[in-house]
Amino acid sequence: MKLPESSYSSARVLVIGAGKMGKLVIKHLAAKGCKRMVVVNRTEEKVNAISQELKDIDIVYKPLSEMMACAAEADVIFTSTASESPLFSKEDVQKLPSVAPFLRRRLFIDISVPRNVEPCVSDLETAVVYNVDDLQEVVAANKEDRLQKAAEAQVIILEELNKFVAWKDSLETVPTIKKLRAYVERIRASEFEKCLSKLGDNISKKQKQAIYDLSMGIVSKLLHGPMQHLRCDGNDNRALDEVLENMRSLNRMFDLETEISLLEEKIRVKMERAQK
Repeated sequence: MKLPESSYSSARVLVIGAGKMGKLVIKHLAAKGCKRMVVVNRTEEKVNAISQELKDIDIVYKPLSEMMACAAEADVIFTSTASESPLFSKEDVQKLPSVAPFLRRRLFIDISVPRNVEPCVSDLETAVVYNVDDLQEVVAANKEDRLQKAAEAQVIILEELNKFVAWKDSLETVPTIKKLRAYVERIRASEFEKCLSKLGDNISKKQKQAIYDLSMGIVSKLLHGPMQHLRCDGNDNRALDEVLENMRSLNRMFDLETEISLLEEKIRVKMERAQK
């Protein structure tokens, strides 16, 4: 955010400390596009372990004794050590050479507690220090952004949940749909055979297929309306009541003998759940 180009392509990055927080900083930098960085640490072992994990990143290890020399060649410096005393004083930073012209001031991002960089370093025209307190503003902004995205996600989840509940509720009408289809299919098949019997043996295979297709088409169109009225929206109480009434009507009209009481109980439970 503080780099003029919002990119690590030109800035020279130094990370001091390869402990838990230092490792997180290095991983974050890598994720944000930083391809090369110098890491100063007391021992080389931790830095090598991080290098093995991030093989696409050029991580150069330097011992703590070379910290000031490394700082002199860095534009952006992250500090994350457990040092009880500051690593950079105002006098130390004042002696460092100028940073790259595009940056104007050397950036210190101090995430250590206690602080590794004296706050008065920011009094210099050649440097600026950001510490944990400054990062809280970024955290708050990120939190607000996440809350907004979470609210958007909840809307999407609710929409999809309603669709799923409606689909699941419609499965409760499957027994009625199956019995109705079976009932209509028995009539269709019976009438189809009667028709073929009346026409005799002179009917061709093509004509027989045409009559079969005609019977299937009529059945499909007749069932379309009842099938549509056996589907419901799980959050619409009126629609649920209509589905129950439609199921009762179909069972009475066609004597389907479906367990209406069981289906009604299941759908009533879903109605109560939706109201909660």
